[in-house]
Amino acid sequence: MKISAQEEYGLRILIRIASSEKPDGLTIPEISKAEGLSQHNVAKLCRILRISGFINSSRGQAGGYFLSRPADKIIISEVLNDLGGQLFGDDFCASHSGIEDSCTNTVDCSARYVWQLIQDAIDRALANLTLGDLINRGEEVLYHIQTPPAFDRKS
Repeated sequence: MKISAQEEYGLRILIRIASSEKPDGLTIPEISKAEGLSQHNVAKLCRILRISGFINSSRGQAGGYFLSRPADKIIISEVLNDLGGQLFGDDFCASHSGIEDSCTNTVDCSARYVWQLIQDAIDRALANLTLGDLINRGEEVLYHIQTPPAFDRKS
């Protein structure tokens, strides 16, 4: 399983904006320099974050990007879903049917069970994690995420 560059960079940009002490927000060149990303990539990701409602922008000489709501009201799972989507979503089986119109394992699919189990664990771990948690606690937050329950073969 891999985290996409869009998810990683988008989350880093959001953390950078949330951590900024500039009242008018950060500009694309400032974010680009601070994160070591191209201005084009920062602009693209800021657009996604703005359309998704996580940040706002102001124009002009002193303009920039700033949070659209308090950091403790921005749920990380929502950010990651908007940046890249879920690992296992409702359309997963339809988009992985091979050369057939529908998956040959629609009735009894052990692979689908694994992906759903992983998605459920991710959802539980990120359900209450906010941007505020990340900017206020940094790495400490990793110790507060509950680990998923042990695998239950009876389910």
